[in-house]
Amino acid sequence: MKVLLFNGSCNEKGCTYTALKTVADSLEKNGIETEIIQLGKNGYRDCIGCGGCRKNGGYCVFKDDIVNEVIDKAKNADGFVFGSPVYYAHPSGRLLSFMDRLFYAGSWAFAYKPAAAVVSARRAGTTASIEAITKHFTINKMPVISSNYWNMVHGGQNRPEDVLQDLEGLQIMRTLGDNLAWIIKCIDAGKKVGITTPHAEEKIWTNFIH
Repeated sequence: MKVLLFNGSCNEKGCTYTALKTVADSLEKNGIETEIIQLGKNGYRDCIGCGGCRKNGGYCVFKDDIVNEVIDKAKNADGFVFGSPVYYAHPSGRLLSFMDRLFYAGSWAFAYKPAAAVVSARRAGTTASIEAITKHFTINKMPVISSNYWNMVHGGQNRPEDVLQDLEGLQIMRTLGDNLAWIIKCIDAGKKVGITTPHAEEKIWTNFIH
């Protein structure tokens, strides 16, 4: 069993990484393999809604970044954590562009698998950022994993040592890892006794302007 964790910060070992690493350590303690994927400092193309992925086997037509590589990894993953710093009360632009294309093209690789959003902030904007990330899960039939409070940590301007002083935030991350591991194991146990994912109806599109 494996969880992929995504760091949407351009700072490879900053506050967001510190939060994700705490979640990963908790998952590893529970016997779940983890991999933290760093999105890097470069920007990501926005999804342009071209629909090319539908003719491309569920992969994005743009091949100059890691989106399709991640879709391949997601096929064999059991859960996901998407992390971001808070920028102007929203997640990083690179994470949102990455997730838009990832879920538009590769939703099939993520459906019915549990996921969580994690954010780090100096002070505020956290709940709005969690909401923006989580919407990707809720429109793709994915169980959303909670902790014992909002999935957030607080620190200074890229000061991971501040996050290490946020004892409540670190507990939230540990609890999130425990909860995600539990749900993954519950899903695995269900599969072993013949419980399958729900039958998905064909998508209905309601258009009000004719």
